[in-house]
Order: sequence, then structure tokens, then C-alpha cells
Amino acid sequence: MTQRWGKFIHLNIPTSCVIRQTGMTEKDLIDGIIAKDKTAVQLLVNRYHQQVIKTAYYFVKDMDDAEDLAQDVCVEVLESIKSFRQTSSLSTWIYRITVNKSLNHIRKNRRKQFVGRIELLFSHPSEKTNKAIAEPFENQDRLDDQERKKVLDAAIQGLPENQRVAFILSKYDELSYTQIAEVMNVSLPAVESYLQRAKQNLQKKLITYFAEYSTQKPKR
Repeated sequence: MTQRWGKFIHLNIPTSCVIRQTGMTEKDLIDGIIAKDKTAVQLLVNRYHQQVIKTAYYFVKDMDDAEDLAQDVCVEVLESIKSFRQTSSLSTWIYRITVNKSLNHIRKNRRKQFVGRIELLFSHPSEKTNKAIAEPFENQDRLDDQERKKVLDAAIQGLPENQRVAFILSKYDELSYTQIAEVMNVSLPAVESYLQRAKQNLQKKLITYFAEYSTQKPKR
């Protein structure tokens, strides 16, 4: 994954050199990036690329898309670093860019999926894919686990946007409430409210689903 971000550097810097630079202050790092110092850019990549991919993945649920978004975030950081006001930490700013790009990606995909469903609706029956019918109880336990994960992911994606962002940053990125407030640019009480409502909504959705699932699931 480093290589995907590394395409913006065009330089292989010895690891020892990068390690020596880890003692630089955040201001030094920002000044170095603004000056297009290749060592500073390499350090930026080493510090943040894995976290950016991780955060993006929790939103889009596709590793290829997450890696593409990470490249977009890197470009945005390098191009916009001069306008970074430093009223928050660099990591908070990068989180904010990552979240915004991930949400825009989701919105764009939803429009594509809607168009695809419309096209499928009006397509000829012979053009539709015929899938083989699986044996009803084949690998049922494994399928149940996959189903639960899909249901949880769908429930999270179905949350209102602010609740979804707060929940992912808290649950998966393990940010503090204060950090989440900075990333979302909202008050601390707002974060607490988003998380409380997110948990309540998830609980309602999951309880409803699994109650229905348990009554509909055929006996072996």
C-alpha cells in the first residue's frame, strides 16, 4: 500500500533516514511538505497511509476503493497543505479529508446503483444473470456468520450520515469524543448525541432483523 502513495514521491529514501526524521515537530513536517521536501513527504506517507486506507475501508467496504481513496487523500493533502490553517492537528485534518471523500464516494455509488436498478428493471429477462440455487443447508454456519456481518454493515451504512461518521470513528478508528468533535467540526455534546442515537438505531435494526430471521430460518 505504501507503493500506491509512494508514486507521488519518486524517491526511495533509506529507512534509517526516515526514522531519524520521526523526531521532527508537526510544524516541521508541514513546512517540509509545503517546501516539497521528499523526506517530509515520505514521512507523511509512513505516518498516515495505513490509517487513511483503514478509515476509508470502514466507510466504503471495498479495499480497492479504499486504496483509490487513499491516493485521492494524498493528492488533496499535498495540494492543499498551504491552505491548512493549523487550527487543528494534521491528523485531524487528514481524517476530515478522508471522511469527506469516503462519503462523496458513497453518494456517487448510490446514484450509480440506482441507475443500474432502473436499467435492470427494463432489461429483457434473458439478459439477466441466472444464478445457481444453492443447497439449502450447505455450509449454513459459515453463511450465517457472513449474513450477520452483512446485516451489521448494512445497518451501519443505513444510519444518518452524522451518526454513521461518529460511530465509525469511535468504534473502528477508536478516536476519543474530543477527536471526533474536531474531525466532524461539531461540539462535544453533539458527538455524544450522535453516538447515543447511533447505538439506539443499530440496536433497533439488529433486534428487528434477527427476530425476523430466527422465525423465518428453516429447521435442519
